[in-house]
Amino acid sequence: MAKNLVIVESPAKVKTIKKFLGSNYEVAASNGHVRDFPKSQFGIDVENDYEPKYITIRGKGDLLSALRKEAKKADKIYLATDPDREGEAISWHLQQALKEDPSKMHRITFNEITKTAVKASIKQARDIDMNLVDAQQARRMLDRMVGYTISPLLWAKVKRGLSAGRVQSVALRIICDREDEINAFIPEEYWTLEGSFSVKGEKKPLIARFYGKEGEKIEIHSEEEMNRLVKELEGQTYEITEVKTGERTRTAPLPFTTSTLQQEASKVLNFSTQKTMRIAQQLYEGVDIKGNGTVGIITYLRTDSTRISEEADAAAREYIGEQYGESYVSKSEKSSKNGQKIQDAHEAIRPTDIMRTPAAMKDSLSRDQFRLYQLIWKRFTASRMAPARYETTSVHIGAGEYLFTVSASRIVFDGFMSVYTADEDKIKDNVLSARLQEGMALEVPELKPEQHFTQPPAHYTEASLVKTMEELGIGRPSTYAPTITTIISRRYISKEQKNLYVTELGEVVNNIMKQSFPSIVDVNFTATMEGLLDCVEEGTVQWKTVVRNFYPDLKKSVDEAEGQLEKVDVGDEVTDVVCENCGRNMVIKYGPHGRFLACPGFPECKNTMPYYEKTGVSCPKCGQDVVIRQTKKGRRFYGCINSECDFMSWQKPSDKRCPKCGSYMTERGGKLVCSEKTCGYSEKQ
Repeated sequence: MAKNLVIVESPAKVKTIKKFLGSNYEVAASNGHVRDFPKSQFGIDVENDYEPKYITIRGKGDLLSALRKEAKKADKIYLATDPDREGEAISWHLQQALKEDPSKMHRITFNEITKTAVKASIKQARDIDMNLVDAQQARRMLDRMVGYTISPLLWAKVKRGLSAGRVQSVALRIICDREDEINAFIPEEYWTLEGSFSVKGEKKPLIARFYGKEGEKIEIHSEEEMNRLVKELEGQTYEITEVKTGERTRTAPLPFTTSTLQQEASKVLNFSTQKTMRIAQQLYEGVDIKGNGTVGIITYLRTDSTRISEEADAAAREYIGEQYGESYVSKSEKSSKNGQKIQDAHEAIRPTDIMRTPAAMKDSLSRDQFRLYQLIWKRFTASRMAPARYETTSVHIGAGEYLFTVSASRIVFDGFMSVYTADEDKIKDNVLSARLQEGMALEVPELKPEQHFTQPPAHYTEASLVKTMEELGIGRPSTYAPTITTIISRRYISKEQKNLYVTELGEVVNNIMKQSFPSIVDVNFTATMEGLLDCVEEGTVQWKTVVRNFYPDLKKSVDEAEGQLEKVDVGDEVTDVVCENCGRNMVIKYGPHGRFLACPGFPECKNTMPYYEKTGVSCPKCGQDVVIRQTKKGRRFYGCINSECDFMSWQKPSDKRCPKCGSYMTERGGKLVCSEKTCGYSEKQ
């Protein structure tokens, strides 16, 4: 009979770990948490110094009974939940729920599901780290306090089913603030000038860009300025005044953290953060490899560390030396220099065995698993490789007192780029002719002026939002994907192609949060709270101190908001639109996609119609009303009420026409701006 019981989180790990440990070990799964706050109650006893009230999660009773039976039979119980705060908390809850002698219960962690790592963890069994547990308890309680006090307010003021969250509300605000920036952005005109120079003996012309005067860059802001410059360049003699060669290096990237993996998988593979984490979890828990059985092929996927174990580092360097040559092996240690605190004693995300190349693993993995594994393997291998080296050439062309410049580079040693290139590394070789020498005269070039306009900030994508959240210190590796998934599923945000847009519902919720709970949606406040949770983990701050300081202010804000907030006008507002079925005046209702018109005679009359809010502006194309419409995913735009008219604008149009070109004007940042991109005219509103 097995004398030892090992409890893991996921059933997917059970078979693999049982195979590693042998017949003396029974392995069972908890399927994540077994205890939590009750769904129907607040679950925190405020009067009794914020004592949490935990209950067995509904549906987990039978599973817990089975675990208790196994625990009674075992001499030793090893709690092998995930190696992070959440995993530590699950182990503590299991310890409480199993009701066994604490002396026979031990905590083990492993960063990878391999035979070596699992067996080594048994030898390094320890007690549960209560600092980690307390940090997780505090996070869970803060989230519960925000969710259970503010969400009912949103139900009362807007509609049922909405939610607020300590991290999700800040993420929503970040996206809303970017949307405001984009809407207020006023494009500025600028011009560039290219010269196409013929070089004696060369078929291809030399393309150089106007820079300015020697040592002084000149910006060109209008067609008039460009015309003056072109006139001054007429009749000038052109000669090469400087040819400068040099070398620069591009260092290898750091191995993946949770955040950088999500960003790169989004950019390269077009994976959502949720999909990336789901597939990475499969690779971590184990895949069936022909001839080896089920083995975990990457290390733990929730980490913000770039550290690599000495064994993995040595194995990678040996592999690179054998496969690519010693010149490709990095001579220096790669480590993060951002100075941020690294959560938990994790490694970066890497393959558990570098010898499992993507090519060798292809037949054992699904298409998506293979693509993600290949990305992780290549990034890790590249991180142990030497920098790439470029030879650079820069040429200055003088035209009187004016200056044109052109530069080029070519790779002389590909280094890490032989394995892995990110978008920013993809530089095409651009070689300048060896004939170019200082003092060489050039023919008068063909000059090509070109008009441009500055672009607004880009809409957030999942990748750029994760990057921003990490930079601002909001959330942690385990929270990025669930946070984004939540605000999309609540329809606060819509996702079109890769871009994230705020919906009408998202705007309403964000405005309420900013008005009534400014500290909750304050980026610095949220980052400070994350820092305090890190201090709890380190044992320098008591978890109840964090909770005691947080809740009273929150409660006061909620009480004030309940009394002061006017009900958002999205209820049954009567309109002058008559129901075509029964003749009643239709009312505005609020659904998951925003507002719509419904007959008040429901359920006898079930007629509904789209609701279009009029802007008071006439359509520039057909003269009918311009109304606020929505895309299928909830993004707002301005369109004609006439379904046969194709007019649409992302910015609110104005009845005023541009005095310069005659196009319609749009409202942007307190100004009226011409809708014709090549015009650039704007005026105060």
